[in-house]
Amino acid sequence: MGSEGEFKLPVLDFSREDLKPGTTFWLSACKSVREALEECGCFVVLYYKISDEVENGLFGCLKELFDLPAETKMRNQYEGKPLKGYVGQHPQIPLHESMGIDEGTTPQGIQTFATQMWPNGNDQFCKYVLEYAKAAEELDRAVARMIFESYGLLKYYDSYMGSTSYLLRMLRHTAPQEPEPKLGFVAHTDKSFTTILHQNHVNALEVETKDGIWITVDFSSPTSFVVMAGDALTAWSNDRIKAPNHKVVMRGNETRYSLGLFAFNRGILQVPEELVDEEYPLQYKPFEHLGLLNFTYSANLKAYCGV
Repeated sequence: MGSEGEFKLPVLDFSREDLKPGTTFWLSACKSVREALEECGCFVVLYYKISDEVENGLFGCLKELFDLPAETKMRNQYEGKPLKGYVGQHPQIPLHESMGIDEGTTPQGIQTFATQMWPNGNDQFCKYVLEYAKAAEELDRAVARMIFESYGLLKYYDSYMGSTSYLLRMLRHTAPQEPEPKLGFVAHTDKSFTTILHQNHVNALEVETKDGIWITVDFSSPTSFVVMAGDALTAWSNDRIKAPNHKVVMRGNETRYSLGLFAFNRGILQVPEELVDEEYPLQYKPFEHLGLLNFTYSANLKAYCGV
């Protein structure tokens, strides 16, 4: 199902204290982010804003969450907002379960979710999830700024971020308990602008390269995150950046817990005129980002807003 070839995703180190706009290191990181996304659609970043206490507490809370009864987990629903609530017990992907927190970087969004799961609340869950979500949001905002800046389009960044909200999805993929690899989640591209992925030590995420080769992503340490382009970024960049196909393939006897922070824009996204030229003629009409999400998860981007 996957290949461990010589190709590996780019690894960028965001640990330096001088990673601030205007510095030499920032400008270098902008270039590296753009090159990685244009070449692979994603990259691994080393990011040290999550303490050991938060890391351990977070994954302990995820285990507690997914150990709740099925009828409790199914309370996680958002009317009129597809793909944001509970997903699980599907015959085609029996190892997969996930839940979502709309406005998942806000105390209110996290508290509302916790009250759904635990009528008396769960202070520890709220504490660790909020600390994690704010750090992941900070990373996403930095990457988004680097993308805009690397294309010379920083003037559009504040408007983009001012209309952006986050969905935090928490996922469990159960160990297959058999020698053969088993599909944890089907191959897909994200509908987000950008996605920040983090997990425990169980490697199962596979990404398809431009050459059609599937590689397993190595989250080499607790400081490893994956930044992934979504379909909305593909459209905004006028196909300069392609959202990568990815899936989950489980092996062995350990359960994988992971989190995905998905950036969605509440407004209309369109290709900046600066990204339209002879090499990249206009490919996409202006589109409502949340409309893309509602168009169905399996929809083709071109079918929704292609020229």
